[in-house]
Amino acid sequence: MKNGTDSFVFLGHWPSAGSFGFNTDILATNLINLSVVFGILIFFGKGVLSDLLDNRKQRILNTIRNSEELRGKAIEQLEKARARLKKVEMEADEFRVNGYSEIEREKMNLINSTYKTLEQLENYKNETINFEQQKAINEVRQRVFQQALQGALGTLNSCLNNELHLRTINANIGMFGAMNEITD
Repeated sequence: MKNGTDSFVFLGHWPSAGSFGFNTDILATNLINLSVVFGILIFFGKGVLSDLLDNRKQRILNTIRNSEELRGKAIEQLEKARARLKKVEMEADEFRVNGYSEIEREKMNLINSTYKTLEQLENYKNETINFEQQKAINEVRQRVFQQALQGALGTLNSCLNNELHLRTINANIGMFGAMNEITD
């Protein structure tokens, strides 16, 4: 090192401050910088770090205490649940013993009720079929009667002339008059 400025890189000429540069010796600058940073961190960070660790320790202890309390409550609830389970199992056994006869009785009642309902439905079905058959028969009778009547009228109209028509009307009027006299 010939002079003190050989180890700095010249960045420019500043007339008021003189020359300014950086130390490019990586090993020398990194060790110095790291030792300064560690020293500052240890000096100022010791209190903060110990406070953070104490807070963390308190939170962990509180969590453990809470967990122990919850564990105790869970054990109590488990014991209560076991007692209820025993009681329910005993009741279930009792229901099983008594329930089979009840189930059979209800089953027979349901079967009987279903048979009665089926019989009623069968009767309703038969009544409906009979009604529809009668309705269809009556409709066919009416159509046959109308067709026969139209055929007879057509035959009468084609066969009768005016004179024969008037004689038939007079004969029918006479028969109605005779029938009226008989009924009176």
